[in-house]
This record gives sequence, structure tokens and C-alpha cells, in this order.
Amino acid sequence: MSKATAAATHSAARLMMIVFVPFALGHFLSTAYRALNAMLGSTLQADLAISASELGLLTSAFFLAFALAQLPVGLLLDRYGPRRVEASLLLVAGLGSLLFALGESLATLTLGRALAGMGMASCLMASFKAFSLWFGPQRLSLLNGYLMAIGGLGMMSASAPVELFISHASWRSLFLLLAVACVLMALLLWWVVPEKPSESRGETLGQQVRALSRLLAGQHFWMVAPAAFTAHALSLAVQGLWVGLWFRDVGGLSRAEVGTHLLWVAVALTAGFAAWATLADRLRARIPPLWISAAGLSGFCLMNLLVAWQPAEHHLLLWMLYTFLGASGTLFYSGLVGLHEPALAGRVNTALNLVVFAGAFVLQWGIGVVVEAWSIPGEALSPVGYQVAFGSLAGLQLLSLLWLVRGLRQTPGGVSR
Repeated sequence: MSKATAAATHSAARLMMIVFVPFALGHFLSTAYRALNAMLGSTLQADLAISASELGLLTSAFFLAFALAQLPVGLLLDRYGPRRVEASLLLVAGLGSLLFALGESLATLTLGRALAGMGMASCLMASFKAFSLWFGPQRLSLLNGYLMAIGGLGMMSASAPVELFISHASWRSLFLLLAVACVLMALLLWWVVPEKPSESRGETLGQQVRALSRLLAGQHFWMVAPAAFTAHALSLAVQGLWVGLWFRDVGGLSRAEVGTHLLWVAVALTAGFAAWATLADRLRARIPPLWISAAGLSGFCLMNLLVAWQPAEHHLLLWMLYTFLGASGTLFYSGLVGLHEPALAGRVNTALNLVVFAGAFVLQWGIGVVVEAWSIPGEALSPVGYQVAFGSLAGLQLLSLLWLVRGLRQTPGGVSR
């Protein structure tokens, strides 16, 4: 190995340690936080005496605040850089976690969860922005996918380990620990991650807003947005709450069994993130990421139909396949970024994330409304409600898939790799 090659290798390894690892840890914390209620849902319902729709609203407040923060976060990322933005916002997330740990009323708890969502709104997008600044565009699909895989590990930590924790301590103690973790994560990002100026740093706010307006008016964005809504947003909504309740209400599992099943579902999700990213990286010279995500969406639509059908057995396998195929939705980000100039990367990602997390809010709350509407008040949630909800979602996915494929076929010269 030559000295130049050794230096390059060392440089790449160092970048992974001081850029990839800190942002990946932040994303790990964010995904663990938003997935907690899949394990804590039953406990929160019992302790707070709330209905399924109220639980859905409480849990989805994270997604609503997360979504509303996306466009401002995109402008901030392109203007001030991912290190400063994420470190600052994580302090807000710490405040939200503290409020959730101490809150007594539904309104206070909802506000705390919303503040956590706002504070963690940059964790994923700041990572994507940092990778676009420090690593080559050809590797974005791979790095983004590995980042999502680490997020899958965060979801794993929110399953059986959380069940074990709350069997010895309260859920309030858990959120106090998360508040401390947010502050420590903010300090790590501030002191370890280097700065690298973006091309858009010299733009005025007016120029940034006009560029964002052109992005939102563009045909490429609206070609991808409906599929991201019904695929990635649904995946987040279900993983963050309803898969755990489905195991309870349809599968008839105990809390401990739900925790074990959620752990394996998170394993499948993590494997899915890594597998789809690797596949996109290997095939990027021949097949663009958006076509690969369309193939994954086809399988995901089928999984929603199977969930609605509610087979008598193999529930764990069904949900592992569900999350594995749902992980393909992460390729929408790198695919859409590839259709725009690099200086817009932060705004492209956050604009799409607005659609995704607004969709997660609507879907997570909406599933609760539908399931509750088909259930008898005061009794367990009805499996029929889950059938109606997931069957309807499969229909919406099919429509968005047809729209995406139509747009890809009409894009002159194909789409970016």
C-alpha cells in the first residue's frame, strides 16, 4: 500500500469516526425515543386511563412537531451546518423528555412529546446533510442506509430492553435518563464534529426561500412525495406504536412476549436498512435508487394486505417481512437528492421529511381512530378495526406506487443514480 493510499484510508477512517459515528448516535437516540410507545403503549393506557385514539394522538405528537420543524430545519442546515443545528435542537429534546417524565395530564405529556419531536427533528436530516458535505455523492445511498440500520438498533433498544427496564423501574425514570442522554449527545456533536462550509452559506434568507419554493413546485418532488407518505411514513407510524398493540390485540400476546417479538421485528428492520442500502450501492450503475424503492414498495403493499387478512399463525414472520420491505422507503431520500444540485441537499431531505413525518402523524393517529371506531367502548380493541385500517392503507399504497412508476417512466433520460 502506498503512502498516499494509506493516508487516504486513514483520512476516510477518521471521517467515519468524527462525522459518521456522532451523527449515527444521534439518530440512534431519535429512533429509540420515537419507538418507545410501541412497548409502553399498554402501560401508558393503564396509568393515564386514556383511549386508543388519545394514545395515538399522544404518540403522534412527536411526528407532528417533527414534521412542522422540517422546512425551517432545512434552511438552518444549509445556512449554519448540521453540527450546530443538531446540537442546539437536542437541548430542546432534552427539555421535552424532562417534561414527559414529570407530566401528569394528557396535555402536558403531549407537549413534552411534541418538544422532543421538535428537538429531534434534525437528527436524521443533519446526518444526511453532513454525509453530503463530507463524503462523495456516489456513497450517499450506502451511508444513509447504514445510518438507518443504526436507527434500527435504536428501535431494538426500545423493545425487550425497555420491557426489562420498566419491570424494575418506572417509565418516568426512563424518560429522565433520556433527557440526560439528549444533553450528552448535544455536547458530543458540538465538541467532536468538525465544520465544513456549505455552498449555500453565502445565500441570503430570501434566496434560500426562493430555492425551496422552486423545489416544492418541481415535478420530481411530487413524483416521490405520495409514495414516501404511504410507504416510509406508514412504516414509521406502525413501528412506533401499532405493531406492539397488534401483537396484543390480534396475536393475544403478553407484555413480555410483545417485547420479545418487537425485538425481532427491529432486527428485521435493521437488516432491511442495511440490505436495501447495499443493494442500491451495488446496482447504482444500472438501476437508480428510486426504481429499487418502487420494487420494495410493491412488496410492502402486499404485506399490508396480509396484515389485514390476519393469518392464524406465523405472526412474527409476517411482521419481520413487513418491516424489512418497509425499510426500502429510505431510498427515496438519496434518490430525490440525486435529482437536485448538492447545495439544496438539506432542503430536499427536510422537504421530503416533512411529508414523511406529517404522514406518520396522520397515519398513527388515524389508525387509532379507525380501530377504535370498530371496537366496543370499554372492551379490547377489535381485530376487525385493524383489518379495516390496514386494508385501506394497502389501497392507498397501490395508488401511490402507480403514480411513482408513471413519473419514473416519464422522466427524460431516467433518474439520477
